[in-house]
Formats: sequence, structure tokens, C-alpha cells
Amino acid sequence: MKKILFTLLGLLCLPAIHAQSIQGAWTTTQSSNGIEIEHVLIFAGDYFSKGIFEKSTGKFLGTKGGSFKSNGDALDLHYEYSTTDPESVGTTDAVAFKINGEALELGEWTWKRLDDGTPGDLHGAWLISGRKRDGEIVKRDTSGPRKTMKILSGTRFQWIAYNTETKQFMGTGGGTYTTVDGKYTENIGFFSRDDSRVGASLQFDYELQDGDWHHSGLSSKGDPIYEVWSLRNP
Repeated sequence: MKKILFTLLGLLCLPAIHAQSIQGAWTTTQSSNGIEIEHVLIFAGDYFSKGIFEKSTGKFLGTKGGSFKSNGDALDLHYEYSTTDPESVGTTDAVAFKINGEALELGEWTWKRLDDGTPGDLHGAWLISGRKRDGEIVKRDTSGPRKTMKILSGTRFQWIAYNTETKQFMGTGGGTYTTVDGKYTENIGFFSRDDSRVGASLQFDYELQDGDWHHSGLSSKGDPIYEVWSLRNP
């Protein structure tokens, strides 16, 4: 009877173990020549991205990302872009992983959870799919090799411009964000094209229409923009 009871208790515990989700944002730090380097890793849907930057200054150091699949005790990471190893684009790595409470063990790295995909309204991996010009929305094909992706957890964002065919990286930026009363606010934590933008905040109007994210306001250069972003399919 005791053996049966212990077996049942063990089975009851299994769903709780496997229910722990990798979705959201994670962070880890390392020291290099006395400088603290932060890595922020975002998982959203079937996609992931890692941004690397100096913690105190936001100086951009690197990024890589793409799609992923859970395969038992491993994650299959398929790279769509990488500044640290461009030749890895198009390849897949199997990396051992385990989630223990608020910690993620991924390969040789241990990450601390920043959020679980909440509370922001825009958790997901989005591709720019249209822009408003002369009062009309002009759609853009998202199936080609040149992509602009914005990946968001519940509190963190990163955008990346890249080409999967040429393995070219065109730029990235990231940081924290909030969605409050129809206003989407970005706080820039790193920006590959201009470190002086670190610390700036940008506010936009946002609205979800038929599953698409409509994003409007002024760009970092002060130009008016109206963009449409669509969630990526697996």
C-alpha cells in the first residue's frame, strides 16, 4: 500500500515539474577585465534571442537568435542570426537545459528569470508586415530572407534586422518596455548603431487589431511612423 501511495505521489508531482515554462526573459552576468557583462535571453513562442552588452554603459557586444524546439532534456536552437559566429546561421545546436524554480540551466550557463511573459501585452516574436503610407497600409511579405523581428517577453524587448540568406546582421536594440493605457514605452538598454541612445525612452501608441500589432508615433529620429507587426508562425 505504501509503495502504491508513493508511486501515486510521484505521478502527481510530474505535471508540476514539466509545467515550468521557459517562456519569458532570463539574465546572467559575467566579468571581463573588471567589466560586468550582461546577457539577456528572451523566449517567445517558438523563437529566442540573446543580447549581450556592458551592464553599466549599455555598450553593445553581440547577439544571436532564431527558433527553438524542446527535445526532452535539450533545446534545439536553430540560428537565424549571430554577430559572434555568422557561419552558425542556418545550423542547429542541441543544448542541455533544466529549469529549477526561477533558474534556468542552459548548457554551462545558469540564468535567472526576469519575467514569465507577463505583464506586458505584447509577449511574442513579431515580424514587421506593413507600414502606413499616404493614409493606406502597405503590406510587406514576411516570408523572405530579409527580416526585422521584434521579440518581447513581459518586460523586455529586442529588435533585430538580418538576412538569413546572406547571414548579414544589420542592427539591433533592446531594453525594457511597458504597455499601459494604449501606450507602449521602450526604455533603451543597448543599441548597436548608436551607444548614445542608451537610457532614452520612446513612447508610442499601440493597438492589437485582428492579431496584428499597430504601432505608431515618432521614431528615435523624430520622424512619424505607423508600423504593423504580425506574430511569427512556427
